Amino acid sequence: MLNHAIRDLFVRDLNKAADEIESYPSDKALWTVSGDIANSAGNLGLHLAGNINHFFGAVLGNSGYVRERDLEFSSKGASRAEVAEALRKAAGVARKVIDELSEEDLASDFPEQFAGKTVSNAWMIAHLLTHLNYHLGQINYHRRLVG
Repeated sequence: MLNHAIRDLFVRDLNKAADEIESYPSDKALWTVSGDIANSAGNLGLHLAGNINHFFGAVLGNSGYVRERDLEFSSKGASRAEVAEALRKAAGVARKVIDELSEEDLASDFPEQFAGKTVSNAWMIAHLLTHLNYHLGQINYHRRLVG
């Protein structure tokens, strides 16, 4: 039951991030940075997709995904449609992996340490959801700022 709620929140919020990306007035606006704003919404979208594909797909789901985190922040110029599609695909990855987790799996240790500590899968999944929403808020604010 908890898995369904967690899954639904990830899918909802990744799709909301994709909707935000598609709502930008232009592809160029998606990549706008200025002053203290160092990360564009395009880079934040790529980062969120990479994060989900790594932690859910590769680490928990053994998908074979190889993360290139530096490219999430250095790549520029993908279209709104491309970034939104990456987020929607990430939602599918999260859905699939979460659906396969048992209550026992949630209580088990996450396969990688986080900040030098061993955490449970449930703890890591909660962290990933808050991380997603932090960046979703940044994307929303950025879109309204440049729009």
